[in-house]
Amino acid sequence: MPEISIIELHGFCDASEKAYGACIYMRSVSANGDVRLLTSKSKVAPLGDSKKDKRICLPRLELSSALLLSHLYQKVKDSLKLNIKSFFRSDSMIVLHWLSANPSRWKTFVANRVSEIQHITKQGVWSHVPGIDIISRGMLPSQLKETTAWWEGPVWLSQTERFRPPLVRTNGESFAANLLEEKSIFLAVQSQKPNYIFNLRSSFYDLIRLVAILLRFYHNCMPKNRSIRRTNLQITELNEALNVLVRIAQMESFNGEIRSLSASGQVKSNSKLKSLTPIFQDKILRVGGRLKHALVPDDRKHPIILSPEHPLTEIIMVHYHEKLSHAGPQLLIAAVPEKFWPLRARNLARKIVHRCVKCFRCKPTILEQLMGDLPAERVTASFPFSRTGIDLCGPLFYRICGRKSVPTNSYVSIFVCLVTKAVHLELVADLSTNAFLSALKRFVARRGKPTVIECDNAKNFVGASRELSDLYKLYNSQQHQHIVLSQCSQENIQFKFIPPRSPNFGGLWEAAVKSFKKHLKASIGTSVLYKDDLETLITQIESCLNSRPLTPLSSDPDDLDILTPGHFLIHRPLTAIAEPSYEDIPTNRLDRYQQNQEILRRIWKRWSTDYLSGLLPRTKWTHQRDNLSIGTMVLVKEDNLPPLSWWYGRITQIHRSEDDNVRVVTVKTKEGEFRRAISNICVLPVRQPRQPETIACDDLPSNT
Repeated sequence: MPEISIIELHGFCDASEKAYGACIYMRSVSANGDVRLLTSKSKVAPLGDSKKDKRICLPRLELSSALLLSHLYQKVKDSLKLNIKSFFRSDSMIVLHWLSANPSRWKTFVANRVSEIQHITKQGVWSHVPGIDIISRGMLPSQLKETTAWWEGPVWLSQTERFRPPLVRTNGESFAANLLEEKSIFLAVQSQKPNYIFNLRSSFYDLIRLVAILLRFYHNCMPKNRSIRRTNLQITELNEALNVLVRIAQMESFNGEIRSLSASGQVKSNSKLKSLTPIFQDKILRVGGRLKHALVPDDRKHPIILSPEHPLTEIIMVHYHEKLSHAGPQLLIAAVPEKFWPLRARNLARKIVHRCVKCFRCKPTILEQLMGDLPAERVTASFPFSRTGIDLCGPLFYRICGRKSVPTNSYVSIFVCLVTKAVHLELVADLSTNAFLSALKRFVARRGKPTVIECDNAKNFVGASRELSDLYKLYNSQQHQHIVLSQCSQENIQFKFIPPRSPNFGGLWEAAVKSFKKHLKASIGTSVLYKDDLETLITQIESCLNSRPLTPLSSDPDDLDILTPGHFLIHRPLTAIAEPSYEDIPTNRLDRYQQNQEILRRIWKRWSTDYLSGLLPRTKWTHQRDNLSIGTMVLVKEDNLPPLSWWYGRITQIHRSEDDNVRVVTVKTKEGEFRRAISNICVLPVRQPRQPETIACDDLPSNT
């Protein structure tokens, strides 16, 4: 048997108005080449819609035959499971043109079939060949039996490639557009942009003067006007310049209405100017209205109609707003119709007032962001004052001796437990680092050393943190390490500072300061006490603050128990004591100890169920806001200055919290760069630059 070197599949498809079909021949190239019919299939052409007398056109039937050939080829390929060269031929140039282009160009019927054919026959080659009429027009069985062209294919198929029909390239230009069924292309035409002249000046008077100068230049360039050249701008020239600007603006905004008025004397029934009964005088569109017999100027009777989207309208509104000493929306709406009639004037007036930087500076809007999650220090159970927040309030005045002595000022340092809200008050002599360290030492001696202290960025707090850091370094130096390292390594106080001038980040101790001041003012008013009396009063206020309830009172009249910060203080020893051996202690004492431990366990259980659940809702700042971006122009709020004296600034860095919200930014002003919370930032109502954000992550405490 001769060895076969090449096996090829040749597919043919054809269609007529009665039927369409496809057939596949296998060609083996060996010493004796051989071609045989492998498979074929035909279908009757659909009748179409007989009621509408609409039959399927011949190019679509040819495409259906090509699809049938593709399905037939896929079955043969899956059955043979060989890598065989494939050739596909059709006698329809329109079908070949469809298959050579992207399916998205054609209508749905053609596009779906072309896409499927291209996917199935992507490894083959499509070309043109005269059709096989047998499969599309039919033949009697007696004739088909003797037809060699059907069983062995065309004569040239068994010959070499040079005898095959040449490859014919399709050209879509040679076909009628309706036969190609190309999909219609819909274009969204953008409206005409306003004339560039409106962007040359932002001031109303400057824009009019510019146009007047251009008109004068045109007038002086005319040969007939050489003897009467103008020099100084006259009122008539400025009015003519305004009319020119209005005509340009109205042609860009109301072109259809102007054409209707010029043709028929009235606008169309669906025009937005229908209720104004517009008139066309001196090539300017004006309000017709019903004030013809009113004793008012003509500009008041028939004001000029302006579009709210056109830049000229905004320039005119800004001019009136500044002319009337930055008038509000109501006054602006009342003043503009004396000469102009802008559509949707109320919304436009609000927009102008809202975007005015000077008006915004007089009444700036402070930014806010969704209330942040509580930090771990607030929601993790620990010993009272293990995690502490500190703030100073004052000054307070006291006398050292007799009534005639000069009052001495002092301050109160408020220590707040971040877990239990317990309060510790210490009298501080002044706002120095040494005074604060002395108060801190007294607090540690009475309440124990805390592990974390959170406070604001006051200078005395910063200095205390620096000195404690130096002491910690000293304790861990080589000279003292072998003596105190084992005892002091766990006793370092970690300071955490909130952003400057951001009391909302330290809301817990700020609330304690407010409560202390309320009790103090109610107790002494404006009186000046002696130092001993003041210290006694401060201690009593501390007792009151530690007796306030942490959870809402129960509605049950028999439930008299209430959870207060004092419950936690009496169960917290100041120094850790090793547990003694209970081997020789009577059993009843062990039961009593266990009973005390059970009381302590219940207190912490109430803390985790009642108090901790009360911290779950966000009482304010409940909406998610858009984050600020680098490059935004802002006003930096200063507590001791009026809004008009606040500094301009630009955001140079943003600091994201763990929830990916920006609550702290770095602002660059004329005095330098400052780190501020967004509660001290006001975004100016100007067009902000679009720049990519650069994220700066910091470990920032969330809003408390």
